[in-house]
Amino acid sequence: MGNKSLSLFGNIRALENKISEFLDQLSESNIMFRAGVTAFLEGGGANSETFKKKLELVSAMESRADALRRDIETEMFQEALIPDFRADILSLLENLDEIVNHLEETLINFSIENPEFPKEFNADIQKLLESVANCVEALVVSARAFFRDVGSVRDNSHKVMLYEKEADGIVLPLKSKIFAGAMPLDRKAQLRNFIDSIDHIADNAEDVVDMLAIVTIRRAA
Repeated sequence: MGNKSLSLFGNIRALENKISEFLDQLSESNIMFRAGVTAFLEGGGANSETFKKKLELVSAMESRADALRRDIETEMFQEALIPDFRADILSLLENLDEIVNHLEETLINFSIENPEFPKEFNADIQKLLESVANCVEALVVSARAFFRDVGSVRDNSHKVMLYEKEADGIVLPLKSKIFAGAMPLDRKAQLRNFIDSIDHIADNAEDVVDMLAIVTIRRAA
């Protein structure tokens, strides 16, 4: 059991560094996403220069994450690395990459549709953004542990589920407030869709941490 707590890739430092950078892209895009939506709400919607800059940064990070994932996949097959866990690791990376994709897609939709959120909802949306950001960051910490020290994976995995439930507890009352208002129904539906899109990030993180828990059990066996 002692050696199972060591890095999964042992002395293959280049590959380990690529996985670390890949997780950096997820962590940083998570931060930029939150800042982008905040700028959208507080500074002029899709015309906000800060929002535009955050969208540009997230798009660049999404492209870099895709390239890193492909490089990692190619290297693992070419070098025949850890065949017992290869499929699990590639599936894990693909699902982590999907979160980056969703962060970018949501900001793009904000840019295209430019929804008008009444200021009275900003505080609740900020709480939701905080819970979602915390959820994704806890997932990143857990994923890093899987590759570096599998024995500490569970230390942060439970936080992902905690923050996901926290996000759900904000979303339901917020959507009720939106539909209780006097806005036209089509606008209410538009705002609900954006709230759901933000919340879906936390749902995805919970799904990935569930997968991570299974892979961790297999690795520790």
